[in-house]
Amino acid sequence: MKYGVSQLSVVPAREEPSDKSEMVTQLLFGEHYKIIEERSKWVKIRMAYDKYECWIDRKQSYEVSKDVYDAIETSKQWTTSIDLAAIATHINTGSLYPLLMGSSLPHFEGSRARWGEDVFEFSGMTVNSDAGISRERIVENAMMYINAPYLWGGRSPFGIDCSGFTQLVYKIAGKKLPRDAYQQAEIGQTLSFVEEAQSGDLAFFDNEEGSIVHVGILLQDNEIIHASGKVRIDKIDHQGIFNVDTKRYSHKLRLIKKILK
Repeated sequence: MKYGVSQLSVVPAREEPSDKSEMVTQLLFGEHYKIIEERSKWVKIRMAYDKYECWIDRKQSYEVSKDVYDAIETSKQWTTSIDLAAIATHINTGSLYPLLMGSSLPHFEGSRARWGEDVFEFSGMTVNSDAGISRERIVENAMMYINAPYLWGGRSPFGIDCSGFTQLVYKIAGKKLPRDAYQQAEIGQTLSFVEEAQSGDLAFFDNEEGSIVHVGILLQDNEIIHASGKVRIDKIDHQGIFNVDTKRYSHKLRLIKKILK
């Protein structure tokens, strides 16, 4: 078994080992993984954060030893927050690395993150993964992504999909969610009515075949923030999402989940 960590700001991860294959997710700086299969130009990985399996270009994979991987696993994790983008400086070489919201900073020491011999000086705001999570923080995090363009498989303020949005909002608040909407719908407590929901709860929406295809974060006053074209705020009721621009329902409500206690 081989191991790796993302040493780039954002790495596209694909369904198949091909540049033409769809991007199903992205790795952010500091997220670590196991290498479970190898091709000449590609490696298949299992991300430690959400167990997601995907292919990344071998040239964008940065291998570390099992000891370093294990040290990252057991370390106190910090996550970049607030800043849409920040900078990390590689202490060994002086190279600069752009970091996006939601990036991971394992082995955080003062303002420095490290894995093995690689040490990075970080300038930006962070949150400890052990910090207390609250509905207020979830809403504040969500608002930081307003107007971020929609991108299938995206996990950054410069392109994000619906479940990537909810996952990153919760990650910055210190709560792990699975990667895809249908997986997120399997956790938490199901609520019977929209009226029972609180800010920070997740609402899920299905297609004509009954498959979960969309997710968003509920706000006060029957509003929802979600990634659809861009991260936006719309109205929601027992039928689904009512787009405030088109004046039409865009998504059919399937269920609401309470993730926080």
